[in-house]
Amino acid sequence: METLEKITIGEYVAKDFRTAALFSKYGIDFCCNGNRSIEEACQKKAVNPDDLLKEIEAVLSQKSDSGIDFNSWPIDLLADYIEKTHHRYVSEKTPTLLQFLDKLSRVHGANHPELLEINDLFKGCAGELAQHMKKEELILFPFIKKMVHASISDALIEQPHFGTVENPIAMMMHEHDAEGERFRKIAELSNNYTPPADGCNTYKVTFAMLQEFEQDLHKHIHLENNILFPKATKLEKDFSAQL
Repeated sequence: METLEKITIGEYVAKDFRTAALFSKYGIDFCCNGNRSIEEACQKKAVNPDDLLKEIEAVLSQKSDSGIDFNSWPIDLLADYIEKTHHRYVSEKTPTLLQFLDKLSRVHGANHPELLEINDLFKGCAGELAQHMKKEELILFPFIKKMVHASISDALIEQPHFGTVENPIAMMMHEHDAEGERFRKIAELSNNYTPPADGCNTYKVTFAMLQEFEQDLHKHIHLENNILFPKATKLEKDFSAQL
């Protein structure tokens, strides 16, 4: 089908985030690997692409009462939303998860050694995400907002020290891939966040929090990889074409 060949997974999710649940159901990564076609992704997961496409079309035909069309937002507003919603979420949830995982490792680590690896993986994620978000907040997002302001006021902007916006974007996307892979390992080690029969309440809460953290991270990465970054790149190219 022509649709399958021309529209990527990321573009479907950018159009309607409700389609993300379908891709997740079939184990298809829509955030870090959203640049693939449905046909390519289905082939790797042994999923019938026609069946998946029918499900996607059914979702797209439904009216959403609560869905937000992020794709229609100005990108400076989207950058603010990502920072105040997803960056803040990471900052607020990380300390609690680190505390709970340390406790679980001490109490249950002997019987469930996978907890030690999960703990190490999340500690790595926490450190890398903290640095990642600071780079976005101090370097990339301010430049995106500067470009938007310049486009509205018909002003010129100085070339940034990083050359082109594609350079920090490439770095951010590489780091997104790394964190996506890290959480795939956490999900695998935790049996998709299923606590064992002897798991205490802290065990159950921690795994539920980890799953929610991953879901928020997926949406966070999707908003950047599939909407914010492509539009920022296009805006910069529009400036270059005018010079």
